[in-house]
Amino acid sequence: MIRHPAFEVEPWALRENRLDLDVLAQTESVFALSNGHIGLRGNLDEGEPHGEPGTYLNGFYELRPLPYAEGGYGYPESGQTVVNVTNGKLIRLMVGDEPFDLRYGTLHQHERVLDLRAGTLTRTAHWSSPTGTSVRVRSTRLVSFTHRAIAAIRYEVEAVDRPTHLVVQSELVANETQTPASDDPRAAAVLRSPLVPEESVVDRDGLAIMVHRTRASGLRVATGMWHEIDGPDGTLTEAQGSGDVSRVTVATRLSPGRPLRLVKFFSYGWSRRRSRPALHDQVAAALAAARLVGWDGLRADQRRFLDDFWDGADVEVEGDAEVQQAVRFGLFHLLQSAARLEERAIPAKGLTGSGYDGHAFWDTEIFVLPVLTYTYPRAVADALSWRRSTLPLARARAGQLGLRGAAFPWRTIHGEECSGYWPAGTAAFHVNADIAHAVAQYVDATQDETFDGRTGLHVLVETARLWRALGHHDAAGRFRIDGVTGPDEYTALADNNVYTNLMAQRNLREAAEAAARHPALAAPLDVTAEEIRGWREAAEAMTVCYDERLGVHPESEGFTQHALWNFAATGPDRYPLLLHFPYFDLYRRQVVKQADVVLAMHLRGDAFTPAQKARNFAYYEPLTVRDSSLSACTQAVMAAEVGHLELAYRYLGEAALMDLADLEKNTVDGVHMASLAGAWIALVAGFGGMRAGGGRMCFAPALPSGITRLAFRLRYRGSLLSVSATREATAYRLLQGPPITLIHHGEQFDLGGEEVTRPNPPRPAPQEQVHQPPGREPRPRAGG
Repeated sequence: MIRHPAFEVEPWALRENRLDLDVLAQTESVFALSNGHIGLRGNLDEGEPHGEPGTYLNGFYELRPLPYAEGGYGYPESGQTVVNVTNGKLIRLMVGDEPFDLRYGTLHQHERVLDLRAGTLTRTAHWSSPTGTSVRVRSTRLVSFTHRAIAAIRYEVEAVDRPTHLVVQSELVANETQTPASDDPRAAAVLRSPLVPEESVVDRDGLAIMVHRTRASGLRVATGMWHEIDGPDGTLTEAQGSGDVSRVTVATRLSPGRPLRLVKFFSYGWSRRRSRPALHDQVAAALAAARLVGWDGLRADQRRFLDDFWDGADVEVEGDAEVQQAVRFGLFHLLQSAARLEERAIPAKGLTGSGYDGHAFWDTEIFVLPVLTYTYPRAVADALSWRRSTLPLARARAGQLGLRGAAFPWRTIHGEECSGYWPAGTAAFHVNADIAHAVAQYVDATQDETFDGRTGLHVLVETARLWRALGHHDAAGRFRIDGVTGPDEYTALADNNVYTNLMAQRNLREAAEAAARHPALAAPLDVTAEEIRGWREAAEAMTVCYDERLGVHPESEGFTQHALWNFAATGPDRYPLLLHFPYFDLYRRQVVKQADVVLAMHLRGDAFTPAQKARNFAYYEPLTVRDSSLSACTQAVMAAEVGHLELAYRYLGEAALMDLADLEKNTVDGVHMASLAGAWIALVAGFGGMRAGGGRMCFAPALPSGITRLAFRLRYRGSLLSVSATREATAYRLLQGPPITLIHHGEQFDLGGEEVTRPNPPRPAPQEQVHQPPGREPRPRAGG
């Protein structure tokens, strides 16, 4: 049963009205703040108690060896792990001679609120020390969307019933103690004291700056802080710093009615090339700019930024308050992961935790970027420009594997392959086509010609070259791609994975079209007419497996001939299967970790007939165990398309509440960015039926019983449109930009200045009933 154990359900905020230390680590991920450059876990201001302390900078990592029991050619020699950098969030409080520690004394009231419109995390507490002295504490934290290097905290303490002495210690602390590593391969490696101090200075105005470097990766990070302090007469302030700690101490005598207020500005900068003095000056300059704007200016800028975002991205869900909150929560975290990327990656956990060592996967291109393409496209250009910047590394990796073109990594921070699991790190070549898909989708949606020529063309050409080198034409002339791993990691090193082949087919076609659009830019890449012809021929001859006897597309060649997994003998405590069974046993059975053929039907719907989609969906439902958070949203989309609306609705709930209800019990490691995107995908692509490509945007709305109205906003080719669907009809409005041609349930119409309303035809009942593996049905929700 899916429940909301800790949060109030409301449309524009996430509110925790009591502190539960048993779920503190989960809430630290959920309450994390980020702007795509800086990430602050939602740790309590005073630092303790904590589940997992965390402050991250996008792209900042340390190298660590990848030991193998038995090495092999092409295995990566080192991995990359995100570093918990200098913690600037810390504000410790002494009340009399007692530390403000919520594990002691009496906590009368505690509330935290993540405001999705203000972009702030607010905390209020009423606490009495073990000696009976009571104080109220209120803090508001933000990571600025408009000042890339800046975070700030406004901290206020008030005496409740009698005067008291207070001491506030605002700190920068490097090399915090981390939790020991878990046996779960999804958890991060633990780095012991990864930062080497190079500088720690405090000037007479209280400006504190620390500079550290990593031992192996050679990266340098600078952190600075400065404060505005408003306290009673006689308040004393001093600052000091050395090694791994800088501290500003404020001491005062506080009487009821006269609070102590402190505003802390802190900034970060890092580089692999810039000198220590240059980074020192960089964070000092960022702090000077923040001081000029001030706390009120930062908050106002934050609100304006988010107002503009929500104007073009909001989703309204009437009839289901939980999903309404969840989809906005998800969109907020997607924006936080991407707002100030500036040619960095979007990790699978964003900057909310250290899960998967802070790596980026193909999740970004297939789940996260499609949402941002239609809501905040500038971030997509940044994310894909990062991929373009890593092409030299991807070409080198392809060369190491004896291939032409580029082999993008399965998981990485900087661009090198970091997976020691070679069936994925070496054989999951579909990541190339996933990146190419995101490039083509962005160009179609934005008509960004500069990006198309400078970034898109390069990526498409090099990925297409890999497919020509990896595949071959057999004796019958069919183009085969053998020995690869598709999205379903429970089937590896297979021939002609349907998803991989169909996505590679599109990749080859898109590369040919891009080269034709930009012949002058393709020539320096040594693209010839013969090479383009080869891409087109491979695409036309692509092998797409089909089992005539069963009437389904096998996930890969021979898959439907494998023995079935013994689901009846697999108890609920044996999931996820990867933690309880050898991969050898999984690889030779019909068992699916996550949507594979079903994902192909979503992304390459043009390659399947409606009857094939229905039959494939019915075949793969009883085989798919959803041991990945990537699966539920895709199953929701296709369940809705083939007519299983209520099943789609249950999958929507699972995708939307993955982190708010901690369904996989690993939100401690960071939120699941792809599943957060999946809530939007299930609503907009599933129940809204949105598909786009080739300059066409199509809709086929159909709502489940739990949703009475679904409305969303999309950006496409310079236009901002609003779609509002009930069970009976859908209304389309053009909010900004030029007129646009849309398709509603197969009917084409032009949308200009007037709202257009079209009836929704009844969705035919599905012909085939479906079921899931025993015990792996989508979890019902409390009250739903």
